[in-house]
Parts: sequence; structure tokens; C-alpha cells
Amino acid sequence: MDEKIKLGISHGDVNSISYEVIMKSLMDTRMLDICTPVIYGSPKVAAYHKKALDIENFNLNNINNVGECKNGRVNIINCVDENIRVELGKSSESAGIASYLALEAATDDLRDNRIQALVTGPINKFNIQSKSFNYGGHTEYFKDRFGVEEVMMLMVSDIMKVGLVTTHVPIRELPEMITEELIYSKLKLMSHSLLTDFGIRGARIAVLGFNPHAGDSGLLGSEEERVIIPAINRAMEHNIYALGPFPADGFFGSGMFTKFDGILAMYHDQGLAPFKALSMDRGINFTAGLPVVRTSPAHGTAYELAGKNEANFESFRNAIYAACDIYHQRALYRELSKNPLPTGLTQEEGEDESPEDLEVREDRER
Repeated sequence: MDEKIKLGISHGDVNSISYEVIMKSLMDTRMLDICTPVIYGSPKVAAYHKKALDIENFNLNNINNVGECKNGRVNIINCVDENIRVELGKSSESAGIASYLALEAATDDLRDNRIQALVTGPINKFNIQSKSFNYGGHTEYFKDRFGVEEVMMLMVSDIMKVGLVTTHVPIRELPEMITEELIYSKLKLMSHSLLTDFGIRGARIAVLGFNPHAGDSGLLGSEEERVIIPAINRAMEHNIYALGPFPADGFFGSGMFTKFDGILAMYHDQGLAPFKALSMDRGINFTAGLPVVRTSPAHGTAYELAGKNEANFESFRNAIYAACDIYHQRALYRELSKNPLPTGLTQEEGEDESPEDLEVREDRER
């Protein structure tokens, strides 16, 4: 059994389903065999949700800091004003403040390696806004907090991994944002993440078009010819096995997505609409490109379900599993990089093989 890690969980919006999916995920005591959970939130709010949901036989260990956490227990650190008011199903200023305070405390501990990974509960992107949090979402927040040049929202399930070139931006701004350099940068990041975070070597990456029908040879738009195809060619020259651009509708509708290790979508809804249609209940969100591990469920606050004991917690549970798996996979990658396997192949993504050589080798292995 791999060594257990300290896993942080930020409680998200206190008026949402976040506490329900957190508690239901952690009620299975087998979860304590793979990690030591530390919830950054409020024991008072947790007790409120526990009572509202009629949850029994689930106890929290109240601690002041992560140094006090106990293995074999679900630990919780109070991060908010004790007088906070829970209003199930409503967006409120106090809920936004509570979301931010818990997120900030958890991120500080993640940055200082007091916890080894973090699962973030769903937030309301409107009520969390303040002078301290002025971001489109968690992804942009973590990019800034950890000072990295490039991150990727990578949606992960058992049937697909979908990365985004752009995230929370208005549609009208997309044509100017999507450039050859940005697409190439995202392809590099995705290829590296598939290797180091998921152990996939020589990954096949499908690149979606920007326009309907992937531009129809320029009839419906020029972005494919001007920026996407040059980015794909550049990636191939650097031994990143990228193919496309594919029309998004036919790509998912035909089941072609099953033939690729990763899928690069140009914008938010192009990638997330099919992903959530096929994987919302079990899929997760992973921020690739960070020096730390952060995951979240694929769903949002779902205010309409808050307090009704109807929320599906599978996505949150999978986010916990994924955070632990990715942490251990990164450790394995680092170890293998120090002691390469005697295969004649390097640990970097396909740097010793051209895409054509890769296909020949895989055909031979099959």
C-alpha cells in the first residue's frame, strides 16, 4: 500500500451541496486507507449540514492546524467566522467570504507542503469575488498563486481526458485569444501531463477545430488553416503526437474520442458540454501544469439540491481518488527519471520516437 498523504479539502460554498458530497465521500472508511483528509471549513457548518441531511455515524476531528491531524480520522480546521449563517440553496456574500477563507488557508498549506494534495469544493464564481479573489475560477487562482506561466483545465474521466486552450472567457474574445503559440503551448503541457500525471507515454492527442465543421477548408472560418494546423504541425515536429483539427460534433458523436489519450478543445463549452454529457457524475477537474496537485468535482454548487439529500457524490469521491493517484504517479515518474528503465526510451514524452515509429512499435507490440 502506498504511503498515505495528507489530503486537503476546501469546503466551497456553504449553502451548496459541497458539504453533502464531502461527507458522503468520506463516510466510506476505506477512504482513510489511502489518505488522511483535512477539511478546511467550519465544524459548525458541517454539523448543520449533517443534521439537515440526517447523517449518522460520521464524526469529525476538530483541529487548529494541519500539524494536529490524526491518521484514521476525518479532520477539520475552522477557517471562518463562527457566526456564519447557512442559507441552503442561496448565494450570499457571507458564503463567498467563507469560500475564499477556506480556499486561501488550504492553498497556503499546500504551498508549504503541509498537505500533499488539495480537492476544492464547488464555489460560486460571483459571490466569491473580492479584492483578494478577482479570478474567473479556481484554475486562474491557482495559476496566480503558484506563479506558473501556463496551466490547463483538464477534465478527466474513465473514458476521456479533455483539456482546454481557453477557460472562463467570453465567446466574443476567443478569435483573438486562440493563437498558434497558445495552442502549441497547451499541447506541450497536455503531453507532459499525460506522461507525468497519468503515466501515458507517446500519448495520442486529438485537436478540435474552432469553427463548425473545423472550418470546412476555410468556407466557415480561417482559424483552422491560420493557427490550429500550424500548431499541430509544430507539435508533431517536436514528437508530440497531435492529430486534427476534428469537427467537434462528429468527433464525439461518432465515438472517435475513445481512440485518443487526450482531447484538446479550443474553448470552455466545446470541451465541457460533451464531457459533462458523458461523464458529469463521475468525471473530475484537474489543474495540469501546477507544481502541486489540485482536483475538484466536475459539477458546481447545485443550489437546487442543497439540503435535499439528493446530490450525487461520485464525482467528488473520484476527485479524491484522482488527487491521491496523481500525487503517487508524479513520485513514480520522478523515481523513474532518476533510474530509467533499460528500454532505450527516455522518460520525456516520445522524444526518442517519431509518431510513425511509435505506430510501428505499437503495432508490433499488439
